[in-house]
Amino acid sequence: MTRDVARERLREPGGGHTRGFVRLVAHTDPVALVGITLSISLSIVLDLSNAASGVESLLAGLMGITISLLVDSLARAERRFHLRTLLDGPPWLVRTTTELAGAMRDAAEQHAGTRVALEAQRRYEQFRLEAEQLADGRIIRRGDEDEDLVGATRTCVHRLDGLTNVMPRVSGELSWWRSEIGRRYWEANLEALQRGVQITRVFVYATPSDELTALVQRQRAAGARVGLLPLGVVSPQLHVNLTLWDGSSCWEAHMTAHGEIGENQFSVNRTDVDRLTRVFALCANAATFED
Repeated sequence: MTRDVARERLREPGGGHTRGFVRLVAHTDPVALVGITLSISLSIVLDLSNAASGVESLLAGLMGITISLLVDSLARAERRFHLRTLLDGPPWLVRTTTELAGAMRDAAEQHAGTRVALEAQRRYEQFRLEAEQLADGRIIRRGDEDEDLVGATRTCVHRLDGLTNVMPRVSGELSWWRSEIGRRYWEANLEALQRGVQITRVFVYATPSDELTALVQRQRAAGARVGLLPLGVVSPQLHVNLTLWDGSSCWEAHMTAHGEIGENQFSVNRTDVDRLTRVFALCANAATFED
């Protein structure tokens, strides 16, 4: 909080006390609040009904409040322990988590009711969703971002398996391989082949073309094992653009209605790797290879 903001709050009649009470209530465990309310109510009822003396009703109320505050203290201690456990990780996480939480809180409280507060909530929600994907072992990027596809190919050690669906579309069947991303990916393939990586790729095609034949010949000449699979031989559910690296990580393209890559998903999640491994195996078993 800046000094100017602090001065403004001090100028507001009762503003500081009101905000302090509101924050106290917001951070008190609901069970404790209910317990305190019931304790005060019980004390008043005992006193008004003459079921107990004034001192006895007061002691009963104080005892209930004490128990409620003890419950609240235990709940706070449990939350603090949980936070310490979460922060027991990499130094960069410990260093920046409190700063991030503080910045988001300031944005929401100091600019409440403005677009800034709404945007802070939206960005935090987006960050939460992305963090959950990372916790599951997945990186999701836009369709025009290729760092995972190219980067994983450059670090591949033993084996690379790929499945490419070549379907007719307005921009041309093999336009992706001619794009900047396609060229960078093929360069990474060539580097992998030079390192001794075994590359197996299957092209699923709707109609044969001279361009597809030339691409297949070029990749075979470079040392890749390339197979061809006509459309309709396997289930449409297997029409997936994918890459597998060393059986431990995978990439999958999520396509738009126009046949363009709208989203990239890189994953080390074992469920994803096993699923795409099965898809590739089914297509490779049905494809035709030269050897």
